[in-house]
Amino acid sequence: MSTHRITNAIRIRAGQTPEKEHSTPLFLTSSFCYDDAEEMRAVFADEKEGNIYSRFSNPSVQEFVDRLAALEGAETGFATASGMSSIVATFLTFLKKGDHLLVCNAIFGSTHTIITKYLPKYGIEYTYVNTDPSTWDAAIRPTTRMVFLETPTNPGLEIVDLAAAGAVARKHNLLFNVDNCFATPIGQTPIDFGADLVVHSATKWLDGQGRVLGGAVLGRKELIKDVYLFCRSTGPSLSPFNAWVLSRSLETLDVRMERHSSNALYLAQALENHPAIASLRYPFLPSHPQHAIAKKQMKNGGGIFCFDLKGGLEAGRKFLDNLRMLSLTANLGDTRSIASHPASTTHAKLTPEERAAVNITPGLIRISVGLEHRDDILSDIKKGLAS
Repeated sequence: MSTHRITNAIRIRAGQTPEKEHSTPLFLTSSFCYDDAEEMRAVFADEKEGNIYSRFSNPSVQEFVDRLAALEGAETGFATASGMSSIVATFLTFLKKGDHLLVCNAIFGSTHTIITKYLPKYGIEYTYVNTDPSTWDAAIRPTTRMVFLETPTNPGLEIVDLAAAGAVARKHNLLFNVDNCFATPIGQTPIDFGADLVVHSATKWLDGQGRVLGGAVLGRKELIKDVYLFCRSTGPSLSPFNAWVLSRSLETLDVRMERHSSNALYLAQALENHPAIASLRYPFLPSHPQHAIAKKQMKNGGGIFCFDLKGGLEAGRKFLDNLRMLSLTANLGDTRSIASHPASTTHAKLTPEERAAVNITPGLIRISVGLEHRDDILSDIKKGLAS
């Protein structure tokens, strides 16, 4: 296992060069000009580095990519318009008709829709497996090309052992593709555990203020070149403005995640034995089923915790309706704390059986912990629980 050290200089200054302004300019342009015909020819022929068109590359976008790649310990990356476009790009770049995808069953609702509704239209087959890599061998076929997972999972916070998953992928020569949205590179770096590709919804913690959409794919140069060529033609490019915002956000990611994580741990400890809660999950609580794995591969427990209300669906709705400070929205990873009810929102399109298989109960509440004072967040959650 190779590891890399993230210094404060990398967090704040990655992607900048000495000749740039103190704050990198925003390049709001669709295309780029050349001094002469020969320079234009050489750039188009890939004989000389240069920008052609902002659907392909842009200095503002490249700075964001370079910074995020440095944090993840990746050679390079490609930025996309959203987290979902980054996931779809990895699927359609590396999978073709007749190929088989192995995927953990605990995934984001929109990812589930892509896999079950759209990939089969292109002749790409899939098999869902649980979050224990020791059980995966039986599901792997001769046509299996990729394993995809997220950890911690959304919204049930199951932890997949990245080292074990990487070992399975190497054993069967599979591309190992990890959604690192919940943990961020401050919490874990999947490449250190053998991941070939790491995808992000930059909309969440990477931005951290609910302002812009964005996504990214990180990995080795030869893999990202294929992703780039796919995205160059199909067009799910990140806008220069969004990239500029996200690049600024990465400068404070570590200090923000420190506060998000410490707040989340405090709240999880305070609420774990609340009489209205049947069970509560947070990766760094000793009661979490995969606590030991989380401590092994994560640097902090992240900014999300979830709990199952004893009153089920109706209790979940009453809880949300009685909150006064927490926001009710589909987003997460904001400076402001957010409460959501996955069974009726983000995972509503799953069948009751599919939700049960990934521990999404009717009364499950997901809390994205913000940067407010922890006692103010706790007070508001207790108001909701009092209902």
